[in-house]
This record gives sequence, C-alpha cells and structure tokens, in this order.
Amino acid sequence: MKTTLLWRGGVLVCITGVMMAFGAQAATCQVSASVVSFGSFSPLTMNFVDSTGDITVNCTDVAGYSVALLTGNGTYSLRNMVAGGQTLEYNLYRDAAYQQIWGDGNSGDNFDVTNTNPVDGQNYVHTVYGRIPLISQRGTHPGTYTDTINIIVTY
Repeated sequence: MKTTLLWRGGVLVCITGVMMAFGAQAATCQVSASVVSFGSFSPLTMNFVDSTGDITVNCTDVAGYSVALLTGNGTYSLRNMVAGGQTLEYNLYRDAAYQQIWGDGNSGDNFDVTNTNPVDGQNYVHTVYGRIPLISQRGTHPGTYTDTINIIVTY
C-alpha cells in the first residue's frame, strides 16, 4: 500500500503530489482540490455558514484508494480557522447532512472516503462539505480566517 501526502494553504487544500512506483507497472494517482471558501458573512444574522469544495482523484493501475483529511488547526471534532490570535470553529464533512466528519479513518467517529476498483484514467470527484456553526460563536472578531488541511491519498 502506498501513501501520498498532499497539502495546500487556504481554507481547504492546494495540491502537490508524490508518486511512487513498484514493479513493472507504476500505480499512480493524480489529485487536485478546490478551496472551501466560506466568503463574507455576518455571525450576528446567521446560525450556520456552509460551503463546498471538491477533491478529484484520477488513478491508473490501482485496486482502490482512500482519501483522508487531517485536522489542521484543531481536532477532528472541532477544526479551527485562525486570524491572528483569533479562532473560528468549523468542520469538514463527507455528507450534505453534516453528520460524517471527514477525517483519517483512524480515530473516533471520523471517516475517510474509499473507492474500490476505480476505472483507469477516470476522474472521481469527492465533494467536501464545510460548515461554520455560528450560533455558538456570536462574539467572533471580523477578519480573514484560514486553515490548512493535509490530504492523504492511500493506494
């Protein structure tokens, strides 16, 4: 099993990739991602701010792969964006109901995304659902908050 660590600055991710080859045929996965941008909002008038981004995976000669997201500034149950010394709580989810926190699949109730038997050369797009729970953060200071999330693709 091979693991590629990918990262990017911003709210979600920008990608750099490492490919590893073993044997006669090289198994490879190409990955790209869009930033989850929550834009401008007022914590005084909204209870939640939601946004989405995408992680696209295209593999060749693999039996399957999984996509995991690390914590960034915080934990799986509570990620944090930072602006100076201020924090803004948020999280990233696998589902539009915001029930399955997207993690590395190794601890607690967090999940990774697994795809078995992907078709060679086909793009698989995985939507990342982001949510800021403002109802509990009414006193948050204005600013530009960011976080960096590492993506791990294992194949």
